[in-house]
Amino acid sequence: MMKNMRAVRKALAGGLCLAAAAGLAGCGAAPGSASVPSTIEVANVEDQVISVTASEKVKVTPDIAELNLSVSSQEADAESCQTANSQAVNQVTEALKAQGIQESSIQTSNYNLYPIYNWENGQTITGYTMETMITVSDVAIDTVGDVLTAAVNAGVNNIQSVNYMSSQYDESYQQALEMAVQSAYEKANAMAIAGGCSLGEIVKIEERSTDSAARYTAISNMSMEDSSAEAPAAVAGAAVMPGQVSVEANILVEYAVNR
Repeated sequence: MMKNMRAVRKALAGGLCLAAAAGLAGCGAAPGSASVPSTIEVANVEDQVISVTASEKVKVTPDIAELNLSVSSQEADAESCQTANSQAVNQVTEALKAQGIQESSIQTSNYNLYPIYNWENGQTITGYTMETMITVSDVAIDTVGDVLTAAVNAGVNNIQSVNYMSSQYDESYQQALEMAVQSAYEKANAMAIAGGCSLGEIVKIEERSTDSAARYTAISNMSMEDSSAEAPAAVAGAAVMPGQVSVEANILVEYAVNR
């Protein structure tokens, strides 16, 4: 019985050695034997993409403007100052309406009333100043000069900014998006060719932040109380040149890679 068990153990040990030898022979590069590839490719890897960003602009001629104006008044007491400022703002509003501006396009805001101090005599109040902001929207581009002149003549003493924009923004932005997608493809395709592969389908496309207002400031902080400014005459003689507005689209695109 003992002899039989020893024979079985020897047979098993011999079989294991033969299997190990066969495995080692398979790892070699001997002709006719199985070989292990030097590179192992794993299918369905999520990172097998080419990612690019693209930005394109479309130039459009602005046809509307937004005016940010303010009226500042100064009086000896707070009540008189508020009254004077309200009267001046009403005069400006009526002057704007006379220029064809709709009441719905005129907005007043930021009613600031503050004292004027004389610090030489121990912080004594010598008067009050009140300022009211007036925003005028949807101003036809060819009337901006006349509207500014009428507003200054009616009591506006500070032009905060004149912003030009286009009513065709949506159409222009869609065009910029299309151009950006094409630009992204050309960049990604060049990268794929250089890397020895080809582009697959788009797996991700993302719109980045953009300036949807499509505007820029042409005139800023032009105070009519400044001695260096020539009051209403400077505005009346100023040429309104809106130029062009840039409508920009920024995107991120990821393409699958075909190897």
